[in-house]
Amino acid sequence: MRALVLFAALALPVAAADTKPEITRAAAKPQAVGAVHTLRTIPEACARIEGLFTGQAAEPYKFAVVRTSPNCQPRARFVDAAKTKPSEQSGWKFNDLIRVPNATCASQQAVVRVWRKPADAAPPKLDAQGRSRIYLKEATDAAKKGDLGAVPMYAAAMSIEGKACGGSGSVP
Repeated sequence: MRALVLFAALALPVAAADTKPEITRAAAKPQAVGAVHTLRTIPEACARIEGLFTGQAAEPYKFAVVRTSPNCQPRARFVDAAKTKPSEQSGWKFNDLIRVPNATCASQQAVVRVWRKPADAAPPKLDAQGRSRIYLKEATDAAKKGDLGAVPMYAAAMSIEGKACGGSGSVP
């Protein structure tokens, strides 16, 4: 089962344009209208970001976060950027900037910004035998108290840059 989490197009604060992402990459290969394409995979969140040029003037590009596998056990969470409003002032790191040109409209491109919020997780202390272990009773007691360690988080936001091209632009 593919769990889809759709995120609305969101313009990030101007400060995001001034900062340099942790990952530097060239623009992606131009994508055709109606062709679903993978923008990025985040294995620790068991997630893949997919995009699609719709050809519709009202909503020219859609993107979704899709679970990579039902058996994957995530070590990070993917959260909605519109609700979280990631910024470097709130501990988020500008992780990736993905630019995807529209193959049928060279003046238009989708821009996806990925943010990462690291967690300060440390392995358990060594026990008397020199091993780092998690004991079930201690872990369940901590979970009942709500004393779980922080997990890294990711958020993505999309915007459209450039001019829309003429014509009906509907997807076949």
